[in-house]
Amino acid sequence: MRCYWDYQILQRRSCFETLSLDIMNIVQQTIKNNRPKISWKAAEILGATKGILLSGEIDRFFLDISIDSRNISAGDFFVAIKGAVHDGHNFADDLIKNGISGVLINKNNIKCLPCLEWMNKGVVCIAVDDTTKALGGSAAFNRKRSESSVAAITGSNGKTTTREMTSSILSRRFCVLSTKGNFNNEIGLPLTLFRLKRCHKWAVLELGMNSPGEIGRLANICSPDIGVITNIGPAHLEGLGSIEAVMNAKGELLGEIEPVGTAVLNADDPYIMQLAKRTSKNIFFYGLSEKADVKADSIKRIGQKISFILVLPEEKISISFGAAGNFMVSNALAAASVGYLLGLPAGEIKAGLEDFKPVEGRMNIFKTSRKIHIIDDTYNANPASMEAAVKTLSSLKEKSRGVFVAGDMLELGDYAEAMHKRIGSLIAEYNVSRLYITGEFAKSVSEGAMAGGMHSDDIFIGTKDEIVGDLTYWVRPDDWILVKGSRGMAMGKIVEDFKKWSDSS
Repeated sequence: MRCYWDYQILQRRSCFETLSLDIMNIVQQTIKNNRPKISWKAAEILGATKGILLSGEIDRFFLDISIDSRNISAGDFFVAIKGAVHDGHNFADDLIKNGISGVLINKNNIKCLPCLEWMNKGVVCIAVDDTTKALGGSAAFNRKRSESSVAAITGSNGKTTTREMTSSILSRRFCVLSTKGNFNNEIGLPLTLFRLKRCHKWAVLELGMNSPGEIGRLANICSPDIGVITNIGPAHLEGLGSIEAVMNAKGELLGEIEPVGTAVLNADDPYIMQLAKRTSKNIFFYGLSEKADVKADSIKRIGQKISFILVLPEEKISISFGAAGNFMVSNALAAASVGYLLGLPAGEIKAGLEDFKPVEGRMNIFKTSRKIHIIDDTYNANPASMEAAVKTLSSLKEKSRGVFVAGDMLELGDYAEAMHKRIGSLIAEYNVSRLYITGEFAKSVSEGAMAGGMHSDDIFIGTKDEIVGDLTYWVRPDDWILVKGSRGMAMGKIVEDFKKWSDSS
């Protein structure tokens, strides 16, 4: 509150006119960012969730909606979610005893909970058929009443990086909310939308999936004004069955874009071009193809930076940003396209891209005190991103030795063995000096590498601890090590353990 009144006094001072516009913009933005999230009335939650009111006053206010029993404030409304490990219903009564005065529960749990006691305490208790779906309904309501616009991003690869680049660009002009971490599913997306404030003009959201219909549900919740599809590749095949099914699942986004909205599509991806023929929505293409509205020319790698000429419909501008591989240019073009559509000039798009910092676990490069380079790409993995990682390692190491540390690519179903063999063959093709493998499909990767000409003595299969132990014996200064695997493989442990050893005296 003090910041607000200080600003009011500042406005009235005679020297107000001498302050730079930039300083005033910073002050105003600080005030906006410190405003609280939009509060909730019980009646709004009831309407958004389509539930039934079991007890409590319909005009009671709540500061926020929470699903975390460990981190909830007294003025919040608790939604009991049944997850794979924990069921929020088991914590509801303790929360109410500790001062929480509002709760959303599944109708099936009414008989198992002390709802009569809650009624006597005046607790607002709302029951629904499915609390997870009700969470999404509440998020959709919040998105609409906030009056924010939404850019939603999906794709087999690059969606997290594209999200961060887009947020960096749009933040030059707007107050922007962005997805944090991997909050991109039917729980995470609503929690992101609950963070909306009145000041937010745009929300840049990431939509993930592992089964048909999921992208459609998420897009229905956030109602995108702009929908971005980065690419379509062989990911989540265990739940989808084929790359054509992946294409259809990603394409669900197009059907949920607002009627006057725009689809931002990768013109270099043949599957996305098939989707483009099916939609009646406005389309804006990006890529290296002649069909693209936003393109890149003269792509070069200079050290650990990528430079290129960004070609917008009316102007060109040079870009140089920190990125390990050329594939990052496609993500940059997607983000630049969103900025262009929102009227940002080339200079602001350039500033946003050049201010971009890689997401943790996404091609982060470290140089240890022993002069060993580590590329941490452990955030996730699928066949397309594995291929990009192999090519990036080959490019960055130049004449030095390259080491690839590979964990399993998960959720590939019947395609898993063949695709792991293919990655092994690719590693051999790009002249990696040593290959470390861990996981269920380590043998398949090894077989592929040896079939591609790699000697068995240059391949090590073992646990994460065994890999780190052998690495510390084998590596020498100027080596390049890239570590990658699906999130469930927790390959980041190898990075952290090796860095500790390498930086130790």
